[in-house]
Amino acid sequence: MPFVTSAIPIVDTAGLSRTDWLDYRRTGIGGSDLAAIMGLSGFGTARDIYYSKISELDAVDTDDENWFAKEYGNALEPLAVKTFEKMYDLDAFVVHKMFRHPVHEFMIADVDGFVNEDAGSISILECKSTGTFNREAWENGAVPYNYELQCRHYMAVMNLDRAYIICIMGNTLSDVYVRVIERDMEIEAAIIQEEKYFWEEHVLKRSPIPYTENGDLVLKSIRKHYGATHSAAYTLGKPALVHLDEYLKLKEQKRDLDAQVKDVDNKMKKAYAPVLDLMRNSPSANCIGAKAEYLSSNNSVVRKQISGDSLEKLRIRHPDIYREYLTESESRRFSVKVKELAI
Repeated sequence: MPFVTSAIPIVDTAGLSRTDWLDYRRTGIGGSDLAAIMGLSGFGTARDIYYSKISELDAVDTDDENWFAKEYGNALEPLAVKTFEKMYDLDAFVVHKMFRHPVHEFMIADVDGFVNEDAGSISILECKSTGTFNREAWENGAVPYNYELQCRHYMAVMNLDRAYIICIMGNTLSDVYVRVIERDMEIEAAIIQEEKYFWEEHVLKRSPIPYTENGDLVLKSIRKHYGATHSAAYTLGKPALVHLDEYLKLKEQKRDLDAQVKDVDNKMKKAYAPVLDLMRNSPSANCIGAKAEYLSSNNSVVRKQISGDSLEKLRIRHPDIYREYLTESESRRFSVKVKELAI
């Protein structure tokens, strides 16, 4: 059946370079942006999306970090479409176009595929891939919330009432998960409102959105945006004082907790030392009590690595080999020192 939609085609994506594709992505909010905008992504912050839309972060192109996962996912998309067709005996197809919402111009969609339903309607098909470590997130009919949001965004842009998500987790059909999401206009209205606010109040006004995500994501975002450190010092304004004082207070709390952990760790070692003495060099032992059996293990772990001294010898004796495999990375350690002012 012909593909008919009320969404407005923006560009044909077949053969479109990644640079051009990213340029078109800057013209609106895509489905994969939504979870981060709502502070629900484990991969990025709302500020990252903001930077990508105003062209201050290389269009949030993080291929250096995630290139393999992205290429792997892209390579599996045709297989996912074919697998879906075989599993459900439904016709799935791909439309190589990016679309825009006919009313809310800030909403765009680059959909993996579509499905011709038996009843004559068309549905969304979203293709995902992941490792078996994520199996729990898909069990018992569950679907990761960020993917659900993505599909609801696509249903809104394309004005379609159903979305299928197929996720390939391994190389057998038992490792393929398919979930169905039905359109919910109440949730959709909330999503549109959230995106509208982000676009109009932050992107169009060039007003950075505050960080609200977990610390690791925020630090990663800051470092990604500002790049490597330089030698110039910077004088902070008074608004920073409340954050510095809070940091120092929490650091003191952590110091106290670390001392408690160290004390408990020492007591644990004293507790199990007599057991090791009784086990001698046995890798495992059991002890049967009145209500339970205790199973102890003392397995050795052998790690092979080049120590600092050996590394220095390698640098001196085989400088070519040393330089060939030498990698450089930057890490930062934040610290605060308090210096009382003379009054």
